[in-house]
Amino acid sequence: MSEGTRRRRDPEARRREIVAAAAELIIELGVDAVTHRKVAARAGVPLGATTQYFATLDDLRETALGALAVEIQERIDDTRRAVAAEGVTPEGIARLVRQALDDARAIQTDRAVVTAAVHDPRVRAFARQWSDEVVGFMSPVHGPDRARAAAVFIDGVLWHAQIHDEPLDEELIRDALAGILTPGQASASSSIAAAPA
Repeated sequence: MSEGTRRRRDPEARRREIVAAAAELIIELGVDAVTHRKVAARAGVPLGATTQYFATLDDLRETALGALAVEIQERIDDTRRAVAAEGVTPEGIARLVRQALDDARAIQTDRAVVTAAVHDPRVRAFARQWSDEVVGFMSPVHGPDRARAAAVFIDGVLWHAQIHDEPLDEELIRDALAGILTPGQASASSSIAAAPA
């Protein structure tokens, strides 16, 4: 059976291909740059196929953003499990953040969703998921204010990676998180390290 025959007989597979193509274009170009024509070309389907499955461009964009939100939620779930194993310490969190910086697709997906959220209030719930989850697992240990400050810092680290050739190193991330989450201990450690031998 040819590829074209298989695709015609599996409308759900074609729909998934269209959504995946739209999601990739959102990551690469941003939500506003996505058109039926670009999605059809990326998916390798006739232009009419995109409107057959999605009556409006907004429907297609929202569905693609929803697919990206699922990716983000899966990473959140993985992070939650990793935090449970690593512990909610500056060292453990820094290790996880540094590992996240090596996942270019994840960084680009987060950027695409956050950028869309700036202009589209309907997307803001997707964009808040990651930060809200970070606050959620740090708050019981460090309190809500410090957890929020750490989440803002982590968001900044991820955005920093988008515009710099080299991401921040794990030690810098760890020390900054220690200053945010455990400032008394961070100051004491710094004083000890700075004291003459």
